[in-house]
Amino acid sequence: MRARRSRAVSLLVTSMVLAGFLIPGAVVQAGGGDPVPGPEAMAPVPAPGERAAVDPAQIPAEPPVQPARPAARELFGADCDTSIEGSRVVAYCHNGYPETDLVRLHVECDRWWDVDGDGAAVAVGPAGRAELTSRCWKEVRSAWVSHQRQ
Repeated sequence: MRARRSRAVSLLVTSMVLAGFLIPGAVVQAGGGDPVPGPEAMAPVPAPGERAAVDPAQIPAEPPVQPARPAARELFGADCDTSIEGSRVVAYCHNGYPETDLVRLHVECDRWWDVDGDGAAVAVGPAGRAELTSRCWKEVRSAWVSHQRQ
């Protein structure tokens, strides 16, 4: 569901940005009159037979510095599926990466008097699987799995 929600948000933002670009042009066209000159109208045009003069001070000595590329993301972390049924929480984790992942199940209970739980860390080795369980006395508000490098 998160992928769809973020996709919907990005489509909404994109359409608003495009509308922001199109509205001023529509207003100018609806107003009629002469078109407004752009920045290219301000550049001097050399007379026929003349060469365009270039100021050497405006030419950069070196090309602009490119920003450093971010380091390649290291692939890490077991893939965990969490299911909540009533007051019980079960997380199934599978580690498809070559490093061991310490996974821990966290449960937040809905009632104020119900104690929230943080499970013990379980090591999930490469190509390993683990099942994590926890529960509340009544309803579960949320549950998530945290990951830690060993």
